[in-house]
This record gives sequence, C-alpha cells and structure tokens, in this order.
Amino acid sequence: MDTAVDFVTDINDTFWYAVIALLIGSGLYYTVRSRFIQIRLVPDMLRSIVEKPEVQPDGTPGISAFRAFSVSAASRVGTGNIAGVAIAISLGGPGAVFWMWAMALIGAATAFLESTLAQLYKVRDEDGAFRGGPAYYMQYGLRKRWMGMIFAVIITVTYGFVFNAVQTNSIVDAVAGSVGEKTTFLQIGVGLVVAVLVGAVIFGGIRRISAVSQVVVPVMALAYLVIGVIVVVLNIDEVPTMFRLIVENAFGLEEIVGGGFAAAFMNGIRRGLFSNEAGMGSAPNAGATASVTHPVKQGLVQSLGVYFDTLLVCSITAFIILLSDPEFGSGLEGATLTQNALSSQLGDWTVHFLAVLIFFLAFTSVIGNYYYSESNMEFLTGSRRILPYLRSAVVLCVFLGAIGSVPLVWALADLAMGVMATVNLVALVPLSGIAYALFHNYSAQRKQGRDPVFHAGDVPGIRGIQVWNGDDVTPVGNESSGAR
Repeated sequence: MDTAVDFVTDINDTFWYAVIALLIGSGLYYTVRSRFIQIRLVPDMLRSIVEKPEVQPDGTPGISAFRAFSVSAASRVGTGNIAGVAIAISLGGPGAVFWMWAMALIGAATAFLESTLAQLYKVRDEDGAFRGGPAYYMQYGLRKRWMGMIFAVIITVTYGFVFNAVQTNSIVDAVAGSVGEKTTFLQIGVGLVVAVLVGAVIFGGIRRISAVSQVVVPVMALAYLVIGVIVVVLNIDEVPTMFRLIVENAFGLEEIVGGGFAAAFMNGIRRGLFSNEAGMGSAPNAGATASVTHPVKQGLVQSLGVYFDTLLVCSITAFIILLSDPEFGSGLEGATLTQNALSSQLGDWTVHFLAVLIFFLAFTSVIGNYYYSESNMEFLTGSRRILPYLRSAVVLCVFLGAIGSVPLVWALADLAMGVMATVNLVALVPLSGIAYALFHNYSAQRKQGRDPVFHAGDVPGIRGIQVWNGDDVTPVGNESSGAR
C-alpha cells in the first residue's frame, strides 16, 4: 500500500507542475483579454447574486443565483479552508498566503468563463430544472461528446465517491479531537449519523440540496469569520507586521522553515487552486442550475464565489495562525495548527467550536460534491432512473470514509483532479470567444440602462443552445444523440 501511495504521489508531484502552469497561463490570458473583468465588475457580481430567480414553466420559482452560489460554496468551503491553509503555511511559510491571494484574483477570470459557458449550454431535465457544466459545453459547444464523457466519469468518481469519503474521514478526526480519543465505536457512530443525514438531503434532489446549502454554508462561514475578526481585533497592533511578513516571505526576502520563494509559491498556488477550484470544472455544475436572465450573470456570481472562499474564509484561517506567532516547522500542521492557534487566542472552548464547524462544512461539502456527480451521471445516461443507485453508492462511500484511512484515495483524487482540470481548460480555450461575445452583449445592455436579458440568436454564430429560447421549455431527457 505504501508503495502504491508513493508511486501515485510521485506522478502528482510532476504532473501538477504542468497543471499549475496551464491554470496560471490561461487565467492570466483571460484576465488580460477581459481587461480584468473579475475586478472591474465586482459591483455587478454583488447585484447579480441577490436577483430573484426566473419563474419556471410550471409557475414555481427556479433556483436563484444565491442558491446556486451556495451549492458551489458548499463544495468549495470545506475542511481545506481550515486544515489546508494551515498545511500551506507550515510547508511554505507566511508567503504562501500571498500566492494564495494572487491565484484567487487570476482564477476568478477563469471561473467567470467556465460558469458563463455552463449557463449558456445548460439543459432542462425531466423535472424541469436546469443542469449543465463542462461535460455539456464540451458536447454542445465543441460538439465532442466523447470529451464530455471523459470529464463526466472523472468528476463523478472524484467528487461523488472519493472526496465524500475523505470529508467524512475529516469529520471523524474533528470529533475525535474534541472528545479526546478515536475509537471504532466513534467511527461507526459518526459514519452512520452522517450517512443518514446525507441520504435525507440528497434523495430530495437539487432543490433540497440548495435549500440546505443556502442556510448552513452562510451561517457556519459567518460564525468562523466573526471568530477570526475577533482574533484580528485583539491583535490589531500586530496586523501591519503580519502583512509585511506575508509579502517579504512571498518573494523569499525572509526565509522561514528553509522554504524561501519556491516553497511559498508552490504551496500557496496549490492551496489556492484546491480551495477555490477555479478552472477545475466543478463549480460550473452548480452555476448552471440557476434561473437567471443572462448567462454572464452567473459567471460573475461564480467569480465572487472564488473571492468568498479564498479572500475571506482562507484568509481568516491564515490570520488566526499568523497572529498567534506559531513555530513553523514544529510539526503542527493541518487542523491541529489552526486549533492550537485559535485556542491560544480565545481559550480551549474553540477546539470544540472548530469540531462543530468542520462537521458542518464537511457535511455541506458532501452534498455539494454529490450534486456534481448527479448532474454528470445524467449526462452519461440521459436518464434520472440511475440516480437512486448513485445516491445509495454515495451514502455507502460516506459511511466507509468514516471507518477507513484513505491516503491512497487522496493521492488518486489529486491525480484525477489534475486530469479533470486539464480536460476542462483545454475545452475552454476554443470556447472563450463565445463567452466574451456574451459579455459584450451583456455590457451593451448595461450601457443602455437595461437589465441584461439573453435569448438564443442574440449573438450570431453560436450553435448547440438547448434553452434560452423564450417559450421553448421542452425538457431535455437524453443528450446521447449529439449536439443540435
């Protein structure tokens, strides 16, 4: 087993250099081409996220932009925001935080692109709800169903099974840290509780998933942000020094843990990528579910999601750790480093607070991850009849994740995510022109003082649009015949 883990890890260490280069290169290209759309249009992002959803053909309101944002945030905001940032700082020093921020700013441009395309090429399922994502714009935009099938298989396995097992494993560790010991009885008990709760949510479909996410994610994230702000206020005199330390270490001006520039850069970039998922092709699956009047609106909302995840939640973790004057390289990594830092500031009760927080963040990540697999399973089969079996398999993986150790699964998941990101980024390049044509259409309407509305045919030359036809509300049940 150790040999297998080492083998896959070695592949990841080499392969991810290429993935990171592709992510950064494409993100910079989209940033320059759009003239920093992710910064210029922040007001539009805030306006779009609070818009009411369009009314569905049956008279019921659709999934709002905020609900779709909550589903993607449920997957993004998880244990990685607490444990992952701590690991990045342990390995790369404070400078890793600077490169984490830089990756968020660059990645927001890619996030805009992929979610705008997901909205454009979305379809209606048998229940009248929208679904879409990279697999759909690969089929309908690129006319390459085979490419979409590869992506759909990878994301279904990675998010639906592997990552959900890992999230439950993290819940067990958090609970064990709170009660003081990890026993088989505890693992089985936590596994059963989480499995039952997950089953109750995911068997209710996307509406129940989004309903739970839009409540739990903001509440738990806000609670964590409040705790972090309290720590900052208590150490307000140290804040300028903290920011100076981050910048100096980012460029190797002050080496900590022998890391210097390279360690800070690599760990910050990878932490940012794993946290906000910009360019991975995961968040567009949630973005496609929203009922909005123009595809660009949801692209902007998902860009805001990158900022929410990295510039807010991840930054708070970094501030808690850095303001506690930790000893980098002392062996305190992951959630332990965050717990010890918070405990030193506010008391031992915060260890239990973090256990509760991790439970809810991991739980919402599970249901958010599940939806990604649901959407792509429907793409593969063209039917919802397979979903009860998929949901049962996900619930089983959630339980198994609580009672097992998954180092090999984590390594394989890293590899699968790298492949997933590569396939998605390759598909985005030829479709980027369409996304920017939609943006020009959106901008023209905004300059006229109108609320942007899009209909198929407004931008000439776009093929494969399945909805956006006004009164055309025919459900799409099977996409296996190819793009129209």
